[in-house]
Amino acid sequence: KLEICCFLKHAVLLSPVGKLQISGCETGLHEIKLPKMSSPNTCLESSATCEVCEGAEEMTEPLKQCTAWLRAYFCEPARMASLPVPAFHHPLLRRDSFTRQVLWTLLRDVKFGEAVSYKQLAVLAGNSRAARAVGGAMRSNPIPIIIPCHRVICSSGQSGNYGGGNLMKEWLLSHEKLQKENSWLVPASLSPGSPRASPVPETVFYVFYLNRS
Repeated sequence: KLEICCFLKHAVLLSPVGKLQISGCETGLHEIKLPKMSSPNTCLESSATCEVCEGAEEMTEPLKQCTAWLRAYFCEPARMASLPVPAFHHPLLRRDSFTRQVLWTLLRDVKFGEAVSYKQLAVLAGNSRAARAVGGAMRSNPIPIIIPCHRVICSSGQSGNYGGGNLMKEWLLSHEKLQKENSWLVPASLSPGSPRASPVPETVFYVFYLNRS
């Protein structure tokens, strides 16, 4: 539940995966709500310009930062490194909990074009037995794409479930893999001794294209 004291503003960004509904207050971003991608044909071209189609005139600074970050993610990934991640103000991300720890670990350690299993993320977050709790944290994530729960996949290499639907998850992973193969980004190292995130596996990459046929 969002705090009553926050006066929320809303915007809608038309993106390659559909309309993203964004909400936030003056202090930070609260939520990104994903549409359901019912078929790959509903998706725009990756090079399409991302435009704010609702709420542009009332955006708070965190919403402006969020839309700028998302435009870069979809259209010009090389710019992402120079853009700030907006401040977050959803209550879930302010309470001290394992879910919050998992989400912050994911944001910090699993980079564009990489993927981790639920178990690997549990290890990164400090509890190797908490793979099931990691799955719950992914379902609770209020700020998908920026906090990249789409990069958490099954140990088998299959993409697994996603709030925006499996097609969207596969599209996001494929988008990142293609951009990464253009070699604009050098993977960042994790702290010494930590299990590394891995490149998006081929099994995930090809699922999206098989679904297009």
